[in-house]
Amino acid sequence: MGSEEKVKHIEECSVANALGTWVFSVAGALLAIPVGIKRKSLAPLVFYGTTGTMLDIIMGITACEREHAERQIQLLESQASNTDATSLASAEDQS
Repeated sequence: MGSEEKVKHIEECSVANALGTWVFSVAGALLAIPVGIKRKSLAPLVFYGTTGTMLDIIMGITACEREHAERQIQLLESQASNTDATSLASAEDQS
């Protein structure tokens, strides 16, 4: 039985990374609570909360795209090395 590497598609990776990040959302909420109490308003919570959530989503998607690009580069490099090895073997056979 061959070892099958589980390959994530970019859509699955994007959703997983977007849902898996929470740092900026928590930071936005922690910043918004004292500002909201000082201003006696919920507007800072809405602003900082949505900004933090958007930053989390953007960072997750960016990380996923970078991972996908690295995987594509590795695939192209392995294909190029296989092609070089095949051409080298055929050149040795002809001589």
